[in-house]
Amino acid sequence: MLRVEHLTKVYPNGTQALTDVSFEVQDGEFLAVIGLSGSGKSTLLRCINRLIEPTAGRIIWNDMDITAAPSSELRGIRRQIGMVFQQFNLVKRSSVLTNVLSGRLGYVNPSQSLFDYFSPADHQRAQANLEHLGLADKAHVRADSLSGGQQQRVGIARALMQEPKLVLADEPVASLDPVLAHSILKYLEQMNKERGITVLCSLHFLDLVHRYATRAIALKDGRVVFEGLPKEIDDAQFKAIYGQEAERVSII
Repeated sequence: MLRVEHLTKVYPNGTQALTDVSFEVQDGEFLAVIGLSGSGKSTLLRCINRLIEPTAGRIIWNDMDITAAPSSELRGIRRQIGMVFQQFNLVKRSSVLTNVLSGRLGYVNPSQSLFDYFSPADHQRAQANLEHLGLADKAHVRADSLSGGQQQRVGIARALMQEPKLVLADEPVASLDPVLAHSILKYLEQMNKERGITVLCSLHFLDLVHRYATRAIALKDGRVVFEGLPKEIDDAQFKAIYGQEAERVSII
């Protein structure tokens, strides 16, 4: 289980990104994090694996206090937490296979990683993940030769290489068209249901939240303004989250 307790983040320039954020995520949930751009969604997800250092509060993952963990323990914790990024975060000039194998860096000796040395078992795992994501024939092409949807599937394959128990997906479909958005979210749903991986996914469109999430939280100005089932977000809740002028938009 993941517990976020009174999490606050103030950036050095004085921007208050999160204020007293608290919620729990049960193992195996698909939790959507929703809200306007700038509401704190990305900051929240990046605080959970300490890509961003929180200012105050605690993050407890399976009884481990991530916020108090020294750097010597953080590597082991991050092995269990995969990350899928909006802009893919691939090494563009490297092959698809090399990018996927980089998901094993937390498991190999640092000196070995300098020479991109990975075991035959890691190579087999990478090939299996690429096949699962429909990219087996792309293993040896450059990452920047792929479409946006294909690059995001490489990002998912890379996250799976960690054999994670939790995946943080930071607006993974924001830069994709509607058809590709559903394709990517179906892979995340499959990961969640078939492998039992807990997923926290920030999303904009409510119909995607209704289709894929088991539960949702909403942030507004860095504070939690809703927590519950997606179907409980009625028109009044929608306006409270997105503002009185906001209109529901469907993504088919």
